Amino acid sequence: MPIDPYALALLIVLALAIVAATVVSVVAILRAERTDVVPVVRALPELVATLLRWRRRR
Repeated sequence: MPIDPYALALLIVLALAIVAATVVSVVAILRAERTDVVPVVRALPELVATLLRWRRRR
């Protein structure tokens, strides 16, 4: 059963978006000062929620 080319493209874009978000988050944590790491980690769920709301509107 072959995969639809559009579905495959969507999966690739989704995977790249997840990887990019992970890299951005890790870089932000690594570049932050020690006193800033806790607020950054606490803000991640809110960022994910915002991105999901934005995606649903499109």
